[in-house]
Amino acid sequence: MTIHFHGRVAIVTGAGSGLGRSHALRLAARGAKVVVNDLGRNGAPSENALKVVEEIRAGGGTAMADPADVADFEQVSAMATRAAKEFGRVDILVNNAGVLRDKTFAKMEMADFEFVIRVHLIGSANCTKAVWAGMRERNYGRIVLTSSASGIYGNFGQANYGAAKAGMIGLMNVLHLEGAKNDIRVNVLAPTARTGMTEGLLPPVAAELMTPESVTPGVLFLVSENAPSRVILGAGAGVFAVTHIGETPGVYLEESERTPETIAARFAEISDAQTAEPLKDAFAQTMKFVAAAAKAKGVKLE
Repeated sequence: MTIHFHGRVAIVTGAGSGLGRSHALRLAARGAKVVVNDLGRNGAPSENALKVVEEIRAGGGTAMADPADVADFEQVSAMATRAAKEFGRVDILVNNAGVLRDKTFAKMEMADFEFVIRVHLIGSANCTKAVWAGMRERNYGRIVLTSSASGIYGNFGQANYGAAKAGMIGLMNVLHLEGAKNDIRVNVLAPTARTGMTEGLLPPVAAELMTPESVTPGVLFLVSENAPSRVILGAGAGVFAVTHIGETPGVYLEESERTPETIAARFAEISDAQTAEPLKDAFAQTMKFVAAAAKAKGVKLE
């Protein structure tokens, strides 16, 4: 079945260039009305955003530019209001805007740590909050939070960026649970691509393969009508993968054995990745631990 977005309205943040531009263009090409967000000046849209809007319109699509700073909730709320006024509602949100302030943690100023957290994590929360009520009222919403392998696996010199990107996973997990009854599906994209943020970091051959366009099909899938929810989709160079977070069953230790030495001696068993399974929420972990302890003690849970 062909995926299309006819009648849908999308906001893409950081859409003036790179990945955001690619996402905006492809959403519009498949029928979505697109708000091209890119940080402007003095309340005016950026030149890049205006150029993307021109591209969309030249291709027969519908779009408007918006200069909101995602780190400013008032500006983001105004953007959502403008989108609803112009296009009727917001169905899709792609949180893509981001910055880098890379340094080793020893040399990093805390102002740079806070700035990256504010743009990526707080910015994504701001934008999501601005459209959340409308999505709940209409019982429909598709939201993508942009994470990174730096947040999932770590990357030298990116403590601020990695922390912000790891936060996207926690935000997704909670919003997935809270949005489910209103058909709001929330997913995480973990892309790697040749963009302004990665310029000079990739060898030429790799850079040629890692186009923004090679990532965007993953976004289109994650915001489609039949999209999954609570998925961490990796994408780069035309390759797509899913990251799974699981937890081992756990090993119950009697009080007499409950020592760091016993944990060390049995750590291979405790940490056996082959036994790991995903949990539906935080309380599921609590109940798993309680059930294991109760079974070991021969106690029946009411």
